[in-house]
Amino acid sequence: MASEPVLSELASLIKNAREQLTYFHELGVENIEARQVPANSTTNAAAPKPELSLPESTRVSSGHPVKSFAAKVAPGPVDRAREDQLPAITAPASLFGDLNPPVESLPKSSETFAEIRADIGDCTRCPLYQGRTTIVHTDGNQRARLMFVGEAPGADEDAQGRPFVGRAGQLLTKIIEAIGFKREEVLIGNVNRCRPPANRPPTPEEAAMCKPFLLREIAAVRPEVIVVLGNTAMRNLLDTKIGITKLRGQFQDYQGAKVMPTFHPAYLLRDPSKKKETWADLKMVRDYLEATRKRTN
Repeated sequence: MASEPVLSELASLIKNAREQLTYFHELGVENIEARQVPANSTTNAAAPKPELSLPESTRVSSGHPVKSFAAKVAPGPVDRAREDQLPAITAPASLFGDLNPPVESLPKSSETFAEIRADIGDCTRCPLYQGRTTIVHTDGNQRARLMFVGEAPGADEDAQGRPFVGRAGQLLTKIIEAIGFKREEVLIGNVNRCRPPANRPPTPEEAAMCKPFLLREIAAVRPEVIVVLGNTAMRNLLDTKIGITKLRGQFQDYQGAKVMPTFHPAYLLRDPSKKKETWADLKMVRDYLEATRKRTN
């Protein structure tokens, strides 16, 4: 009979797995695949384990159905021999665009976030300062490969002084975790740093006052990918009037950085049917970052 510590550990693992499956369901994920173990791994691959799957009727604690879950392991010696006989397959260049270093790149900047924030000061450049509780600055890893940009703080952000901490922010955190990052590993900001009344979108004039500070932060960090969340963020960064529904899921360019437009988490809370499209967009971001990481190693 299993000891109490073992039973406790198993219960904890089951609980964590259920929570993770719930996260994926909220994002519209139908299939989950673990990455293969590298060929030079110390994992014993002599006896390949069978693929694990859950029946379609399986439900997690939230009551949501999860269609399938596959856990793949490293191929055994026989499978590896078969793989050696197959022709090499490379991803089409059109999948991510050119992976070579861009000719036009983000301008080099020696500025620090502290210097940029000092320049912002107790900002009164636009009327939004009159209703704010606090200025909500860009937050996270200042050497991040991945950055998320929204439009402006909401009530929770205005109260706490951090971007994306309300319901939409909690969903964004789940999205970040789903593509293999921790929130503290990425950079998160907004076009505007003060909350507009009633959470309305910032006006072009308000955005024009705040946008230069965001661009200076981008130049200081030089992220490889910027995910713009919603129309306001996309139109301000890319200087376009095209709507998010036409550009989402397609990598754009901002001075050499890849830009992925996708739906804002707040919109996903209003229309959960768009979560599947957002998940598809973020998988492209994940795969691109993985491809460029391998290329530079």
